[in-house]
Amino acid sequence: MFDELRELYQEVILDHGKSPRNFRSIEGARYHAHGYNPMCGDQLEVFVETDDGRITDASFVGKGCAISVASASLMTEMLRGKTVEEARRMFDGFHEMCTTGGDDPLAGFAEEDADRLQVLSGVREFPMRVKCATLAWHTMNAATKGIDEVSTDDGLGAG
Repeated sequence: MFDELRELYQEVILDHGKSPRNFRSIEGARYHAHGYNPMCGDQLEVFVETDDGRITDASFVGKGCAISVASASLMTEMLRGKTVEEARRMFDGFHEMCTTGGDDPLAGFAEEDADRLQVLSGVREFPMRVKCATLAWHTMNAATKGIDEVSTDDGLGAG
């Protein structure tokens, strides 16, 4: 990874990890799920509210390592204004970027979204941390499919 991208990765993790955005529950949210990573003890609840098919609010609560919290914080910022289907496509691209890299897993994303997610691609260098970075995304994806609980022991992520 380029030194600049590595430095940006560390800055984003520190910033969002220390001052997470949207760290709160949403009472009566349309979608809600609990995610657990027993490997490192991360536990998150993700809340997604929609109106007329678009995500109007997204938040999370829980505890986890800086990577897990930063990824959840970044995700909740990015989901607003997206449709649930767009959010699921973002999950697929983000997961591929973190696990395999793929040809261009973020192709078709808005440039700003792709740039923000690309910063977290550095997690691929640390296979044990992939589940930390993808936990919130798996939890959001499960919630939008009506699944109340998801665990990284269910085969989520890599590492």
